[in-house]
Amino acid sequence: MHRVREPDEAGSSAIERADPRGVENMSDASPPHSLVSFDTAAGRVRALLDNIERAVRGKPEVVLQTVSCLVARGHLLIEDVPGVGKTTLARATARSIEADFNRIQFTSDLLPSDLVGLSVPDRSDDTHAPGFRFQPGPLFAHVVLADEINRAHPKCQSALLEAMSEQTVSVDGTTHALPAPWFVVATQNPLEHYGTHPLPESQLDRFMMRIEVGYPDRAHEADILREDPAANALTDLEPVIDLDELRAIQELAAQVKFTDDLVAYLLTLVEETRQHEALELGVSPRGAIALRRAAQSRALIDGRDYCIPEDVREFALPVLGHRVATRLSSGARSADGDPSWVIREIVDRVPVPL
Repeated sequence: MHRVREPDEAGSSAIERADPRGVENMSDASPPHSLVSFDTAAGRVRALLDNIERAVRGKPEVVLQTVSCLVARGHLLIEDVPGVGKTTLARATARSIEADFNRIQFTSDLLPSDLVGLSVPDRSDDTHAPGFRFQPGPLFAHVVLADEINRAHPKCQSALLEAMSEQTVSVDGTTHALPAPWFVVATQNPLEHYGTHPLPESQLDRFMMRIEVGYPDRAHEADILREDPAANALTDLEPVIDLDELRAIQELAAQVKFTDDLVAYLLTLVEETRQHEALELGVSPRGAIALRRAAQSRALIDGRDYCIPEDVREFALPVLGHRVATRLSSGARSADGDPSWVIREIVDRVPVPL
């Protein structure tokens, strides 16, 4: 059972390129690309944003969050209703960086081996008894869309999330490196609960950001009706950044300065989530690191080699919102248990360093 679609027929798939004796070479290791400055890197990322927005209309904030997550080497969870452009966003991102793309439709009968791959008989040498070779699964692509992840069995979810954590998969005692860069965009429908397995907080914590796409405004939806960019503009997208450039930009983002004042500010935000009366679960150290990395990527996109408090504030909700849980006995709880209001309250209340 192979539940993979490869819409980008123009490019070779990760599965086709895999070494049948192992996939260690799929990390795409190559000499680092030379970027002149943060301004140059910012210009390349701006070109990436503009290119994606040709296919994803009227959602500049969503595109910015997606690219920031990619630059920060994170993974993205999109929680929204069907038909708002989640798949188009993932495909447009892959096309814009000249990356392999695989889409996996998660279902209740999906097995971990359907994701990571398996050992198959190797009959290339007819003179000897057949051995085995590793056949990579659909996770071996630079951009992977995990569609409706909450419909899969928890074992299958764990296989994906383990790969997200380790950047490797292990099959039959052999570890195989995933491609670099490797970007997972997972989706789930918040309105459907029958036959689903919601991700627990410990697994949600593996995603750098959780965002919503939302409906477009009237003017942009009119443009979508006239031009159908998902069917037309998407197929015409050309890469504006190659993988070497993207890896160099990711390295540069990790070098953005994050001062001690900002460290103290970020830690205060995190500590407030652990002490807030409405929250049962606060932000983990992994969440704090994720917010720092997201802020660094935001600074790079603006062409800065240093972070400012606004970088932290802008991404506090998408980075921290899914890492906390409301206390069931809390009287100040929203009707659906969404803790986003707590994050907003904390961000508004904690003094910003000058």
